[in-house]
Formats: sequence, C-alpha cells, structure tokens
Amino acid sequence: MNYFNNLTESIGNTPMVVLNKITRQLPCRVWAKYETFNPGNSVKDRIGLKMILDAEKNGLLKSGGTIIEGTSGNTGTGLAIAAINRGYKCVFVTSDKQSQEKVDILKAFGAEVIICPTDVDPEDERSYYSVSKRLAEETENSWYVNQYDNPSNAMAHYESTGPEIWDQTEGKITHFIVGVGTGGTISGVGKYLKEKNPNIKIWGVDAYGSVLKKYHETGEFDKNEIYPYITEGIGEDMIPLNINFDLIDGFTKVTDKDAALYCRKLLREEGMFLGNSAGAAIKGVLQLKEKFNSDDHVVVLFHDHGSRYLKKIYNDTWMKEMGYL
Repeated sequence: MNYFNNLTESIGNTPMVVLNKITRQLPCRVWAKYETFNPGNSVKDRIGLKMILDAEKNGLLKSGGTIIEGTSGNTGTGLAIAAINRGYKCVFVTSDKQSQEKVDILKAFGAEVIICPTDVDPEDERSYYSVSKRLAEETENSWYVNQYDNPSNAMAHYESTGPEIWDQTEGKITHFIVGVGTGGTISGVGKYLKEKNPNIKIWGVDAYGSVLKKYHETGEFDKNEIYPYITEGIGEDMIPLNINFDLIDGFTKVTDKDAALYCRKLLREEGMFLGNSAGAAIKGVLQLKEKFNSDDHVVVLFHDHGSRYLKKIYNDTWMKEMGYL
C-alpha cells in the first residue's frame, strides 16, 4: 500500500512543467516549478511545516500552544495544515490588500484572523508586523513565527525545493527566477544551487513600491521607493533577515497591471490556474530575455493557486475598475 500517514507527509516533490506558448519569444526552454501541487496549494506549505518542527525541537512551541503570525495568506495556510495535525491553535494577522479568498480560507481552517491597514510603516503599531508581535507578547503559551527573520524559512527550501529542482533538471539548470517577499525561497534555493554550480544565475522578481531591487543594487534602504501596490505575495517595505542578497544576481520589477494580465495569459495559453505572483514571475522571465541563450535551462517557480484571486485578477469587473482591461 502506498499512502501518507497524514497530509503534511505529502508536502514537496512538486512537478516541473515545460512552458510551451507564453515563452515562445525566448531563445531557451523554460520550466515551471509548480508549487500548487502542495496540499495547501502553495510553496508556503514547505516552510509552515519546517518552522513548526524546528520550533518544537527548540522548545519554542509547546503542547496546546497558539501559533501567531503575520501572513499574506499562504504561509498561514501552510502553518494551519501542520497545526491541525499537531494540535495547535492559530491566530493570523494580515493586511487589507490581501484577497478575501485568502482570509476566508484561513478562517475555514479554524484560525482567528485579524486584518490591519496596508498603508502604514512596518514600525507603526497598526501594521500587521507590529500587531503580530504584540499579540505574541500578550498571549500565554504562544509562539510568534516571524517568517521574515526565521532561518527555518530559507532552510526549508535549501533542504527540499533546491534539491528537487537540481534533480529534476539533472543539474542542467542555468537560471532560477522567483518572486521575492520574505526571501526564504530565493535564498534557500539559491544557496543550494550555487553550492552545486556557482555559475547558476539567481534572479528575483520585485514589485514597484518595494525596496528590494534598489537595496540589492545600492545597499540603500530608500523609503521613497515605498508606496502601496496591488500585487500580492512579493515585494517588501522592509528588509527581511531571510534575504541573502549575496546569492542574488539581480532583480527585475514588474508592474501590478502586467502581473495581473500575465496571470490570465498563463491560464489562457498554458492552462495554468495560478496566483498573482505567478503573473509577476513569468513577466519577469520575459523581461530578462536578453540574459538567455539557446543552451540555457531556465526554471521559474510559481507560488500559489488561482482560486485565491477569483474576486480580483480573474474577475473582469475588478480588472476594468483597476484599468487593467
């Protein structure tokens, strides 16, 4: 009999899928690391389980405890799946720019969800970073996950996602491209791949309104770069400790409009029903066209599932209201 003892054992070993139409203008073949095959339909399932297991090992999370985290939605889902299987309660804090579907999913898992304003500084007492920390301080027998600075985030990808990509491409990968938020994925995968072959190029996709690209290029944290943006799951208004900029060869920025439109192109041209950051990621790949040649093997990672964005990027009315159609 071939089975898993619980759902968390099914995390990882996601497929690699060739992109056939949307990348036809490129000189090389492009593969998608298709993370929606995880049980919570996102790459964040990997870090949810890893961070909980490491917290247990380090005595930070105790029996019957409460997990508290600031999340854009997907990390919360990954944490909730592992928490249910291991007997913990969850309180998640998110921002008001996240899709209603993400909030509803977290509530469906039995989590308490608190929504905070997006357009405030991270240090502001109303920000979802600050509220998460405060709740952890006030809640007995709780653990504040802090995925932005938690080293288990990047380590999950160093231990699983990176080796999977290396094995699936038989070591032929030349470029890895991914949207960057907490930095765990790009840093963990990047570290593993660079150790295998230092010539592999690691590229991050950033959002307009985020500080990451300029910080990587200049070392300057420029608050003038920060303004509200629509794209979910990538970009930051602060610098997470998980991002190892030394491993990253460069960033490209993608507009909110392009991120939304290219999600729709992935669905119509490849049959891939994906989330907001996937549109940004594939547009980022196309913007890097001059970096590739016919011998290259390019891998782009797609984070999450389109069902989380039905009222936004897959809704014609919303798209027209935003000026995207």
